Amino acid sequence: MFSFRQRSQRVSRSVIVFFCGFRSSLHSCVFGMANDRLRALEDVEKEIALVLQSAGTIVLELSKEKANASLLDRQLNQFQTSINRVESELSAQIRYLTQVATGQPHEGSTYSARKDCQMALNRAEYARVKLGELGRTCEIMLDPQT
Repeated sequence: MFSFRQRSQRVSRSVIVFFCGFRSSLHSCVFGMANDRLRALEDVEKEIALVLQSAGTIVLELSKEKANASLLDRQLNQFQTSINRVESELSAQIRYLTQVATGQPHEGSTYSARKDCQMALNRAEYARVKLGELGRTCEIMLDPQT
């Protein structure tokens, strides 16, 4: 049979493990959104490289005495498609940043989630301390030798 101290230590450890697991899953969720935004910007960067490559190919082809019309058409279509994707994604990023900067609620905000997580961790720590105090008090009351 476990003493009261052993039981309270087991309970304290269980509470800490629970809240640490909560913290780690919340951390993954919060920073996952930020990573998605960064990946989208990396994709925009790659798309800009395609735009420059298409533009270079077009200029090179136009500098020739006899330009290949089908190559020009393909490169022009790729250029326009890439420009449209870049414009669309950058507009979405600007809209997001506008929401963040003006303090409007938005789906990508991590402040509220981080604040909730920190408050939960503070409550868990407070509960751990109080459980420890309660355990010590009970041991003193139950220990007939003191």
